[in-house]
Amino acid sequence: MAKLDDIYKVEITVTESDTAIAHKSGGLPVYATPAMIALMENAAFSLLKAEGSDSVGTQMNVKHTRACTVGTQVHAIAKVTGCNGNWVNFEVSAFDSKGEIGSGEHTRYIIDPQKFMDKLNR
Repeated sequence: MAKLDDIYKVEITVTESDTAIAHKSGGLPVYATPAMIALMENAAFSLLKAEGSDSVGTQMNVKHTRACTVGTQVHAIAKVTGCNGNWVNFEVSAFDSKGEIGSGEHTRYIIDPQKFMDKLNR
């Protein structure tokens, strides 16, 4: 189970498929906010998965504060800030070589994948 202050980091190189144009979230060839959010969520998901838990995202509140271009190395960090039963809260942030490009909060709920999918298929 996740513990307070557990941290996980994921890294990518921004490609054309990560741009605002590709995500239809803007008209410039810069790293898209939806792509940044997905990377942050992946860091949180991966932290729980590495500890043996499956989870679903339930809330994301972030700000994207600086743009970066295709070819830029970007990493996201998820840090556990609280646990309450199956609920896990994270502080999430994303960076490139110049510093922070976004930050916020994310909540995930720990699930049993089979039970979760069975409920959806009823």
